[in-house]
Amino acid sequence: MKPTLFFILTFLIFVSCKPSEARRPLSNNSGSFIDSSIERNKQLNNREYAQIEVYIQDSEKPFQSSEYGFWYAYNIQIETDTQTPKFGDLVHYDFVLKTLEGQVIYPDKKLETQRYYIDQQELFSGLREGLKLMKEGESITFIFPSQKAYGYYGDENKIGSNVPVICDVSLLKLTNN
Repeated sequence: MKPTLFFILTFLIFVSCKPSEARRPLSNNSGSFIDSSIERNKQLNNREYAQIEVYIQDSEKPFQSSEYGFWYAYNIQIETDTQTPKFGDLVHYDFVLKTLEGQVIYPDKKLETQRYYIDQQELFSGLREGLKLMKEGESITFIFPSQKAYGYYGDENKIGSNVPVICDVSLLKLTNN
């Protein structure tokens, strides 16, 4: 082999074996957007809970909090030991959706009796969990904070963003699956 070719190959081997260096990011985000978003959501939750607390104090009904993050009070309570809906059971229920001020959200449209298979169909999380607490024949008033109701997007019609709602629900029929 020619000496110049040998030196060139040796040089290329040493240059190519150099360990790679980590590339530095073009921009460095400090996480301030996340921090401000967390703070904004905490303020929103505190404001909603304050509104709900005022509603509960002004109400004549004895509201109790659930482990699911909403409040409820019985209008009609069944004292006998009957069963509550479980996964896959079919329930028929009526409900009225209201604002915290008591204004019915859909007054022009009569809400028909709803059919729902427990945990197998789409339904906002608060009502889905609330129906599991009910027995056939019971009527309950639920107060759902926005994150348990229609959340950030609302219902894209009459319910706006981050709006807590009151839902009067009557469980008409429970069919075990």
